[in-house]
Amino acid sequence: MTAVIAPPTREPVRLTDLPPRRPVGRWMLVAGILLGWLVLWLVFRGRDTLDLAQSALTPLHRWFNDLNDTIGASRNSNPVFLYFFNEIRLAVDNLVTGIQYLISQPVPGRGVPLIGWLGVVAIAGYVSWLSGNVRVALLAVVGFVFFGLQGLWQESMDTLALTAAAVLIALLIGIPLGIWAGLSPRVGRVITPVLDFMQTMPTFVYLAPLTLFFLIGPASATIATLIYAMPPAVRITAHAIASVPGASVEAADSLGATRWQTLRKVLLPMAKRTIVLGINQTIMAALAMVTIAALIDAPGLGQTVVKALQSLDVGTAFNAGLAIVVMAVVLDRVTTAAGARAGEQLRHARGPSRLRRPLLIGGGVVALVCAYLSYTYVWAARFPAEADIGPRITRAAEQVTLWVQDNFSVLTNGLRNAVTTSVLNPFESLLTESPWWLMCAVVIALAYVLGGPRAAIVSAVCLGLLIGTGVWGDAMTTLASTILATVVVIVIGVLLGVWMGRSRRVDRVLRPLLDAGQTMPAFVYLVPFVALFGASRFSAIVAAVVFAAPVVIKIVADGIRGVSATTVEAATAAGAGTWQTIAKVQLPMASRSLTLATNQGLIYVLSMVVVGGLVGAGALGYDVVAGFSQGQLYGKGLAAGLAIVLLGIMLDRITQAAARRTASSTRGGGRSR
Repeated sequence: MTAVIAPPTREPVRLTDLPPRRPVGRWMLVAGILLGWLVLWLVFRGRDTLDLAQSALTPLHRWFNDLNDTIGASRNSNPVFLYFFNEIRLAVDNLVTGIQYLISQPVPGRGVPLIGWLGVVAIAGYVSWLSGNVRVALLAVVGFVFFGLQGLWQESMDTLALTAAAVLIALLIGIPLGIWAGLSPRVGRVITPVLDFMQTMPTFVYLAPLTLFFLIGPASATIATLIYAMPPAVRITAHAIASVPGASVEAADSLGATRWQTLRKVLLPMAKRTIVLGINQTIMAALAMVTIAALIDAPGLGQTVVKALQSLDVGTAFNAGLAIVVMAVVLDRVTTAAGARAGEQLRHARGPSRLRRPLLIGGGVVALVCAYLSYTYVWAARFPAEADIGPRITRAAEQVTLWVQDNFSVLTNGLRNAVTTSVLNPFESLLTESPWWLMCAVVIALAYVLGGPRAAIVSAVCLGLLIGTGVWGDAMTTLASTILATVVVIVIGVLLGVWMGRSRRVDRVLRPLLDAGQTMPAFVYLVPFVALFGASRFSAIVAAVVFAAPVVIKIVADGIRGVSATTVEAATAAGAGTWQTIAKVQLPMASRSLTLATNQGLIYVLSMVVVGGLVGAGALGYDVVAGFSQGQLYGKGLAAGLAIVLLGIMLDRITQAAARRTASSTRGGGRSR
């Protein structure tokens, strides 16, 4: 009997047995979206662009104008204004005026302030010595004397008065709120999104709404400044209180201390140094905002810079900008030294040395004598006019500008025209000449791919509201400049950040320069580039790049340095060269820092591009400025401010969501390996 051999049975192939299909990468999807956008732009170019003439108004703009007129007519009769907004404005005005009468503006009947230049210089030096050390005291004395030598004593003191008023109110509100948030995680969770929102907004957007309720003037400028400057005080104070070791608090509790005693004797002393850092950041934010608040008639150096930039008077703008830089450096160094001294006292748990105490008493007596002399004698109250070197500084700046323009105009104009013609104009055309529905589809698709569904929903809402503002075309122009400047900032940030992160020597050289760059108000960056390239979009973009570069470089450098040395050594041992180690190990592992750098770069660039509206950048920045100066365009300026807010929220949400997805994918990739 022949055995029958059954044919081998073939089991059905299951889907789970197939090799997994490799998912399409996010960047491939991004490339596909951009390619599709370009193709559709070629087909639908110039259609449905929602263009609006410069002087044209939409119903929303007219409604804002009518609202402004209605509020103006009922300001002194409506109970809300009569007993709330007007009272706030009066209180802030009185505070600012009081400080101005003290150090800057002539008191009625006296012709000079209560404390003249000699007294202010002596008090500034003494306070700097008391809170810091002798070196910062000398810096403060030299800096304040320099204001007088520039011929800008009164303007400088006006700026200092507004800054002091705003910082005082911001700290009175911010530090207690920060302590509450540090003690209560629930409060911290509630206020953190509000602080995030406030810190992502460009400085311009605080101005227009406040003028609606508080009119144009020092009160609105001070309120805008304190709102802008308060978040660092709240956030850093909350962090300082929450970071106090739990063991110290438990020890105080075990000794029977009450909550108030624990706060006063344990939490605040141990958090003092970090709280002083918050005060430093609040002061620097206030100074930056006070200069920009010149657009709503804030007195001081900012007004001098604005008028000079609008008339392209580079010499005057340089002189006033230099005074702003000096004030920023002095305030930063003094508060930084105060923080260092607080940390040293905490570590060593000791008060002033025996020698320092009598010296401080003697210094206080000298400061009081100088204040008395400045109150009594005109020579000590008014800075000597014969010592004024301001005109010479102005002439020197103008001569340097003319020399640069005469000798390098071919280079500067050629660079400006080449970049504008070959890069800026085509990219701006891509955004402004795309149909609105195509731009919305592209942005939402990119938001979904990079940040996920929530980022796409936020983008869709922001875009819908942006269309409603009636300034879609100007918003696309601003967005184009912002994206181009951000790309340049990221390239520079990665190159210099990687260099800093890999070399301690380079870090020691560059970091002080970057720290100094971060203390400068935005206005200051416009002056040299207007001198080099004239009033144009290109000047605003270059200023935005330089303004945003320090923070981006430092974030990238910290991310590179945060990569484990063991990982880098393993790559080197495997034969990887320097470039391979950077490209294959350090940059991928620092991807979250790179995304955070992009987020911060976008926010900084947007704020500076908007300020560039003063020097020919046009678009939303110009709309806001025109709204302050031309009553019939107030509504359009307010709508432009709202559009800036929407752009800031959209860009911030997309980049933050992308950062979170990058971090999660990096952790997931590490686990899978």
